[in-house]
Amino acid sequence: MDIQKVTDAGFAKYGRVISGYSLEPLLEEMEKTPLPEGVDYVPSVPELEALPVFEELTESMYGGLPVQIGYCNGHNHLLNALEYHRSSEVDIAVGRDLILLLGCQQDMESDYSYDTAKAEAFLLPAGVGVELYATTLHYAPCSAAEGEGFRCVVVLPRDTNLPLEKKPAVSPEDALMTARNKWLIAHPDAGIEGAVCGLKGENLRV
Repeated sequence: MDIQKVTDAGFAKYGRVISGYSLEPLLEEMEKTPLPEGVDYVPSVPELEALPVFEELTESMYGGLPVQIGYCNGHNHLLNALEYHRSSEVDIAVGRDLILLLGCQQDMESDYSYDTAKAEAFLLPAGVGVELYATTLHYAPCSAAEGEGFRCVVVLPRDTNLPLEKKPAVSPEDALMTARNKWLIAHPDAGIEGAVCGLKGENLRV
């Protein structure tokens, strides 16, 4: 795949690079988190939320809404799925560059399927944070180099990605809801249990 940069003009429809936040202590604390062979996502980490950046993100990025700081770490080279939220997500690359595979919710078909040929890849440099807009389709980051893992800070409104207390059955879109504030479509090759297989085409690899 052609890999663009988050500083390129093509990234603007997906999000923006953030600045002004106290990231250094956050990056240092993140270096203590595990780096598994697979992919591990933890929604909320008390040690990360005890840092000054927690209040900065709460008050500035999310306008006073309660937030959570967690991480997505591991090794990955496949798209596998795409998800979206009703809110922006902040991702910060820790220690090493990583690659984000992104799409637009507006490009989903009326049956909530999505052609993976429309997805684009962006390099997120180590130490840089981005806001991904609510309409941006995304999933686990990919390693920027073969054999390398990644660590990625993930900031979202509080309780996002926690288990649903009750799955609604009001709208056809509800079938995509796999957790709180999380709508997901998977690729059939990924074998994600309980997920709607809405990704059509190749399971992209970088």
